[in-house]
Amino acid sequence: MNAIGYMRLSSKDQSKSLEYQESSIKEYCKRNNLSLIGLFKDNGESSFTFDRPDYKALELYLKNYKGQCNYLIVLDHDRFSRNLPEALMKIGELESKYGVKVLSTNERIDLDTSDPDVFIKRAFEYMMANKELFNIRKRTKQGIRNAKESGRYLGRAPYGYRNIVDGTKKNLIEIHKGEALIVERIFRELIMGIPQYIIYKNVKALGFTRTSKSAIQEILTNCVYAGLIRVPPLQELPEKFVKSIHSPIISDAEYWLVQNILNKTKKKTRIQPAEDFPLRGILKCWCGKGMTAGYTKGRKNYYLYYRCTEHTNYNIPGNTLHDALEAVLRGLSFTCHQVKFIKETAKALLIEPLKLKKEQHQIKIKELNELNEKIFKLEERLMNNEIESSTYLTWFQKFKEEKAMLEYSLKGNQPSKIRNEDDLIERILPDLTTLYEIYEKGNITQKHTLLRGVFKDNLVWGEGMFRTAFIDPTFNDNILKVKQKGLLFNEQPFKILGLTPVSTQRRNRTGTVSYRCLRPTRLPIPPAGHLY
Repeated sequence: MNAIGYMRLSSKDQSKSLEYQESSIKEYCKRNNLSLIGLFKDNGESSFTFDRPDYKALELYLKNYKGQCNYLIVLDHDRFSRNLPEALMKIGELESKYGVKVLSTNERIDLDTSDPDVFIKRAFEYMMANKELFNIRKRTKQGIRNAKESGRYLGRAPYGYRNIVDGTKKNLIEIHKGEALIVERIFRELIMGIPQYIIYKNVKALGFTRTSKSAIQEILTNCVYAGLIRVPPLQELPEKFVKSIHSPIISDAEYWLVQNILNKTKKKTRIQPAEDFPLRGILKCWCGKGMTAGYTKGRKNYYLYYRCTEHTNYNIPGNTLHDALEAVLRGLSFTCHQVKFIKETAKALLIEPLKLKKEQHQIKIKELNELNEKIFKLEERLMNNEIESSTYLTWFQKFKEEKAMLEYSLKGNQPSKIRNEDDLIERILPDLTTLYEIYEKGNITQKHTLLRGVFKDNLVWGEGMFRTAFIDPTFNDNILKVKQKGLLFNEQPFKILGLTPVSTQRRNRTGTVSYRCLRPTRLPIPPAGHLY
C-alpha cells in the first residue's frame, strides 16, 4: 500500500518542526508496512485555508497519479487544517475523488472513517484546533496592541525611517535624514496651501521614490511622522494615540493641523499647470469660464493659443497674452521714489502692530493652557467611566485640532523668532521695482502665486486688454498708468475700497509745487516668507 506524507509549519506556531513531523510520518509508515512515495511540506503557511503552495502540488499529484496512492498521513489533524468545516469537506473530497484516506499518526491504519463515532471524534479534534487558532489570533492581536501601547512601531518602516534592531533584539525605526527632509517639505507645502499633485512634482525632483497615486496622501495621514502610534480598538477598548519611542519628523501640532486641512478639503476640478501655459488656471473668458491652452499646427510651426472651454471658436494667441502680461507687470512695478516713501511709512506703521502681536501671543498661550486643561479633564472623565468612548473620541479630536492650530500659530509667532521687520522691508520692497523679472525667474507654481497675489480675482481678456475686478491695493498708484496705456482695466473704482490716496510734495522746473499720488493710506506689508 502506498502513502504520501504532508507537513505544515505555521509562522506563529513553531512547536512542531518539519523535521519532527517528517520523522514521525516515516516511523508511522514503517510500523504499518506502508510505502512512503512522496513528502509535501508547507513552511509558514496558514492553517485556516488550503490555499498553500505544496498542498496544491499534493492535490495535483493525486490527480495525475490517481489510484496509485491509498493514504495521506499527517502528524496531527491540526497540521492538516484548523478550519473545522473546510477540513471535513476536504477529507470527504479526497476520499471520494481520489480514494485517499486521511490519517494522523495517532490513528489506526484500519480506521473506519464512515463510523459515526470516528466522525464525531475527528470533528471534536478539528473544533479544538479551530479554537486554538482563534486563541492564537487573539493573543497576537493583544500582543500587537501591547507593543503599540508601549510606543513601538511594528512592521516595515514607512518612508522617512529605517528599520533597526536594538540590544534587546526588538525591531525599532530611526530617522533617515535625507527622506525626512522630503517628508517635512510635504507637510509644510500642504499647510501653505499647495495642491498635492504639485507637491508630488516638487518632491519627486528632490528624489522622492514613491510612485503610487496616493503616495502623498499616505504620508500626510500617517501619524508616525508626528511621533504618534495609533492603537486600534479592541473589544471594549477605544482607539487612542500614544507617544512613540522613535523620534518624530514633524510636530504633533503640524500633524493635527494637516488632518484638519484634509478633512475640510473638497474635491475640485484640477487645473493642470504647465510651464508653457502660465496663464492656464488664471485666465478666464468674458463668459466666466476658464480658458485652457494648447498648440495648434500651422504650415511650418506650432503656435500657442488660449481658448475658452465653452466658446471653442474664441482663440487668443499666446504670444499676445504673454507680451501684454509682461507690459502690465512692468507698469505695476514700483519706482525707486515710491519704494523709498513706502519704506519710511511702513516702519512708522510697524510700532503698533508689534505691540498687538505680543498681546495676541499672550492670549493664545492662555487659550492653549485652558485647552490642555480641557483635554486632561476629558481623559479623567473617561477613566472614571463618566462618558462613553465614542463621546471621548469626538471631543478629543475636536480639542486636538484646536490645539494643533493654536500651537502652529504660536510656533511661527514666538517673540524670539519674529523677524526683524525693518530688515524684511529693506530686503523685500526693492524687488517690487522688478516685478516682471521676479515672475520670469519663478517656476509655474511661483508664477501662479504671484499673479494671484497681485490680481486677487482671476484675469479676463477682452477688448484687447486684461480686465480684473480687484488688484492688491499696494499697486493702486500705478493702475492709472497701466490703464492709460490700454493694458489693464480695473472694473472696481478706488472709492469702493474705502482707501484715500496720499501725496508728497515735488517742485517742478518752473518752481511751482505739485503733488503726486503715491499710495493708499492702508499699506499692506508682505508677510514673512512671501514669494518676493
